[in-house]
Amino acid sequence: MSAREANYDGLVGPTHNFGGLSAGNLASQANEGLVSNPRAAALQGLTKMKRLADRGLLQGVLPPHERPYLPLLRGAGFAGSDEDVIEAAWARAPQLVRQACSASAMWAANAATVSPSADARDGRLHLTPANLQTMLHRSIEAEQTRRALNAAFPEEARFVVHAPLPAHDAFSDEGAANHVRLCKTHGAPGVELFVDGRGPFDRQDMNVPARQSRLAGEAIVRAHGLDQARCVFIRQSRAAMEAGAFHNDVVCVGALSTLFVHEQAFEEAKQAYAAIRTASDGLFEPQFVIVPASEVSLSDAIGSYLFNSQLLEMPNTDRLVLIAPIECQENEATRRYCETLISGNGPIGAVEFVDVRQSMRNGGGPACLRLRIVLTDAEQAAANASMVMNDDLYARLSDWVERRYRDRLAPDDLGDPALVTQTREALDELTGLLALGDDFYPFQRAGA
Repeated sequence: MSAREANYDGLVGPTHNFGGLSAGNLASQANEGLVSNPRAAALQGLTKMKRLADRGLLQGVLPPHERPYLPLLRGAGFAGSDEDVIEAAWARAPQLVRQACSASAMWAANAATVSPSADARDGRLHLTPANLQTMLHRSIEAEQTRRALNAAFPEEARFVVHAPLPAHDAFSDEGAANHVRLCKTHGAPGVELFVDGRGPFDRQDMNVPARQSRLAGEAIVRAHGLDQARCVFIRQSRAAMEAGAFHNDVVCVGALSTLFVHEQAFEEAKQAYAAIRTASDGLFEPQFVIVPASEVSLSDAIGSYLFNSQLLEMPNTDRLVLIAPIECQENEATRRYCETLISGNGPIGAVEFVDVRQSMRNGGGPACLRLRIVLTDAEQAAANASMVMNDDLYARLSDWVERRYRDRLAPDDLGDPALVTQTREALDELTGLLALGDDFYPFQRAGA
């Protein structure tokens, strides 16, 4: 069946800031308290989206969430007008306001786990929004993400947007950042890899949280109606997590039949590769590009986000292209490795560097910003065309960002009540640009 892989990127929100909220994310913690530039961050993301759309790839847009998220603050007991809530919360619980202002939904790799119709028993595309229950600032995303996915893929005969898994530690789910699909062609049946950091009831004895539970992957396999024989469960290595690989996509990325992976990504690597070969038998021959620690250390891989790159099948090319953050070009070890990588005759034939520095400073590279969704021709036709990137949408979104976003946001600016009005006015306009309806955001429903 003819199908294409689309990348739906999270549009960076107006409250993009460096709050340092993500335990185990080295960049997030190192840059805590810096002055951010929401306008530059959003434009960097849009530039990346347009670049790939211009290359002939199917590129979608997922809208930012409403921030500051006042329901969190009202749930914590702050009352009165919206301005009263912000002012009182900032005076008494500023860290809670920072949680309510996080623009972390920009990292769409955490939005959901996606199984294409070629893999599902019922022949429909399945999406399960991640519960993201480990971190407070991310745990408030799941319901709005579900609304966004329903807006993007509204036809129930072709698309199934599931409810998030139960918001409990046993079902801890961080989405596609811990999921890889391998296949011969995008429209053919594939093998789905579910990478976890722990079992559902394991005691956590590391300095950083293992955010993905195996039970989450098992539940998604059942909900999506996948063939168990074509699913592989892999344990992420403790060494990688403790070094700062808080998600598997910091040390591993795959596309088509190729898995590009650090030598120390998996706890039992040989068994993992053997299981992938067994699951793919009769479908395709997997190709493993394993990066030795002697050439790229975990520290260099995580510091540069080499593996948090997009690995893409480009039109009119017979080898994959790696879209890497510009930090990989600036890191000597990863730059040398990339030069060696493309000089051979392996499955990866080119490396291109993109500037997403505002995202990188919060610990999210090119791969963090996108959710991969394989769509057949019929599914693409049924998707919300207003959320698909083209020249006109790029121009309108760029103009919207230039008019609506601040060019700087200092930590103390999050307590400014005017930020609520500014972001709501911006998002209200955005719902028209992306055909999201007039009740998409909580503030739009509040007075209904």
